[in-house]
Amino acid sequence: MNIVTGIVLYAIIWFMTLFMTLPFQLQTQGEAGKTVSGTPSSAPSNLRLGRKLLINTAIASVIFALALWIIVFDVVTLEDIDLFSRFGLGNATYETQ
Repeated sequence: MNIVTGIVLYAIIWFMTLFMTLPFQLQTQGEAGKTVSGTPSSAPSNLRLGRKLLINTAIASVIFALALWIIVFDVVTLEDIDLFSRFGLGNATYETQ
């Protein structure tokens, strides 16, 4: 894997985990009882975005390290997940680098 592919993979993992970690420990203005005028009651009362971004970066780094280990050390290869040739449904061949 080259450096650009690694950066793109990390960015995809980081944004996917961001969308999963944003709702954690979220308290809405309606739940807090302090709705600011002009905002819906479902708006967050105290987002703590910096803390969530740090937690997200830690989680994304662990997932990226696992994905990098799988890719670099060929733990799972295309031949392992090719169901068509495994069940005789096709004649797929892959060249290794």
